[in-house]
Amino acid sequence: MAPGHVAYGMRASYGMTYVTPDHITAWERGIAVPSLHELTALAGALWCAPGDLMGAPRTLREHRLARGMAPEDVAQAIGMPLGDYLRMEESGRWTGTPFQAGQLGSALQLPPSAMIAITGLEEQLASLLVEAVSTRWQAHIKAVARLVSMEKRDLQDTLRTMHGEYQNLMAMALGRTTAAAASAEEGKKNYLDNIVQRFWECLGHR
Repeated sequence: MAPGHVAYGMRASYGMTYVTPDHITAWERGIAVPSLHELTALAGALWCAPGDLMGAPRTLREHRLARGMAPEDVAQAIGMPLGDYLRMEESGRWTGTPFQAGQLGSALQLPPSAMIAITGLEEQLASLLVEAVSTRWQAHIKAVARLVSMEKRDLQDTLRTMHGEYQNLMAMALGRTTAAAASAEEGKKNYLDNIVQRFWECLGHR
């Protein structure tokens, strides 16, 4: 379908008389983002669900759109004034309370990985994980469990595995040849740089 065909479908079936082929092209290229109603109509014109038109949601706004919820509904669900909620979507910075974060997770059915990303806690999680893999992981499991809102027993295998992986890299860095040691040092750096992603992979949360 050409942009003109899609725009016609949105105008004819959903009454969006202002939608032109330029709108469709701008959305395709990421120059502009459709509103919730526009996304719903666009999905209807293309015979698919709104979530099918998006990649994996990353931002708060994208998660809301993927769930087909209006900003007013999310703001009400988490007990926040609409203006404050919209400012969070616009800035990409979470300013809500821990209780509101929990309500947000329930309203949007967010996995732990998305909750941590949206609420800006990835840096704190990364710091805890670095400590866990480089020292005694058992000493940090409680703090990690509290941060990601999971039970300690559900994190034991993951932290034990990651600790073993990093300690193996540490041992390799002590290799006898300079080239092997340099390669292991690079491996250690990459591991720590991507430690949050590795954490979710080990837990099965992509």
